[in-house]
Amino acid sequence: MTQAQLEALLQRLTEELAAALLAEPIDLRVGHRVGTELVAAHIASAEALGRTVEVVQLRLARDLGLVEEEVEDRLARLLAAVTTGYARAMRDRTLDEQETIRRAAMTARAEAERALRRSEARFRHQATHDPLTDLPNRTLLTERLSAAIDSPAGGSARLGVCFLDLDRFKVVNDSHGHQVGDGLLVAVADRLRLALDGHLVARLGGDEFVVLVEGTTGTDDAVAVAEAALAAVREPVLVDGHELCVSASIGIVEREVAGTSPGDLMRAADSTLHWAKSAGGARWALYDADRDRQDLARYALSAAIPAALERGEFYLDFQPLTSLRDGRVLGMEALVRWRHPELGVLRPDSFIGLAEETGLIVPLGGWVLAEACRQAESWAVGTGPAPFVSVNLAVRQVRRAGLVQEVRALLRHTGLSPERLQLEITESTMMSTAEEPVRALRVLADLGVRIAIDDFGTGYCNLAYLRDLPVTELKVAGEFVAGLRAPEAQADERILASLVSLAHALDLTVTAEGVETAGQAERLRAIDCDAGQGWHFGRPDSAERVLARLR
Repeated sequence: MTQAQLEALLQRLTEELAAALLAEPIDLRVGHRVGTELVAAHIASAEALGRTVEVVQLRLARDLGLVEEEVEDRLARLLAAVTTGYARAMRDRTLDEQETIRRAAMTARAEAERALRRSEARFRHQATHDPLTDLPNRTLLTERLSAAIDSPAGGSARLGVCFLDLDRFKVVNDSHGHQVGDGLLVAVADRLRLALDGHLVARLGGDEFVVLVEGTTGTDDAVAVAEAALAAVREPVLVDGHELCVSASIGIVEREVAGTSPGDLMRAADSTLHWAKSAGGARWALYDADRDRQDLARYALSAAIPAALERGEFYLDFQPLTSLRDGRVLGMEALVRWRHPELGVLRPDSFIGLAEETGLIVPLGGWVLAEACRQAESWAVGTGPAPFVSVNLAVRQVRRAGLVQEVRALLRHTGLSPERLQLEITESTMMSTAEEPVRALRVLADLGVRIAIDDFGTGYCNLAYLRDLPVTELKVAGEFVAGLRAPEAQADERILASLVSLAHALDLTVTAEGVETAGQAERLRAIDCDAGQGWHFGRPDSAERVLARLR
């Protein structure tokens, strides 16, 4: 309100009070109205009211030319009405303001609650969904799995889990970049969401997806979902101008919910996915409890290898390599055994493959080599030359840097002459295009160490490669020798004769593995094979007992 507006208001109110004072009878409602209008004009302080009463009391009657004593009573009553109206208006305004504040507070609280719910929903969505594909993530999948397992249907309810992984997704990232890879993941997620409508599709991370199939009636329901998922993924995808063709592998678990848990389901599905991958991919595999138990046992066995080495649970047996010309023992192959505290004595086929898969073959193979050299140094058979010791080297050992230094140190430490050590290598190792392993073997051969190819004939079987490789001996696989049991089996004999002839042309000696009968030995002798190894010449045993029998 401007100054002029304020003066006009006060002039009007004064005139109304004057009129009321002169009226007969006096109208006290005017006083009430004046008090109300003062509050409405925000002249609402205690000081303003006091000043108003004071001015009216001192000046109104005088300015109107009235005798104050005559109108004193009427003036008091009028001022009381002004005060009453003022107080009522202040009360009403205070109540209105309080109500406004209350309503504003309620509105603000309601909006805050709505904002909080929106925020919680947003945070909940972010916490339970994958940021790239907007699919449910592991957290939400676990919640849904837990809810399905704890469903009111109880133990009779069934569900399925399909664990999907894209085949060779890393090739896409490496070839086209991560942006294209992310685009492919988004496209796959959209396809799975569309093709599997009604089922929860979650992304665990990377190129791994999981489909939850609730209320199944058997494995066929989960298999149908897996096949639909494979069909959706295999269609070509156009991402940033690149046409991409991908496939997927799926591990399927379908079972009753009784006695299971989200962790059990996911672990079983993950294991089954690896079975599909190892079978070549682009397929599904169904969970098999017996196979899973075998895999777990294999894993436990591989995990126990380091501690078993420390506790000295491994030991060596030896099998003689015998000359077919004069029956003399030329060498003995070291064969590792594991004296397991619970499973008893384990043969190499129980754990060597596991050690190779996990890389533990390097420390285990190093121990075998060292122990074989240590024992061989003390061997002596009559007055003839002591037999050499033959040790298998795994691919990882041959390709590992420092092989030459390791062998040199062992020979120096044990005192074993290089000529009495033979290292057996697989064909696949020898035929590798990598130059470094071949160079290391050449250095060892120059030292005098014998190099043999083990199980010859089961791999590349290409003698032409041997011309420039540092090989001194071929050990022919027992599959060929097994055929010599039957007198009419001429094909295997002719193959062996050809191998022996070609090997001798390259100045290589030949040892036949798996010789179990005198007839086999005689036929090998007839084709000029140099040596034999097998049960006919002696079963694996400790070096002491083998040497004692020879003596």
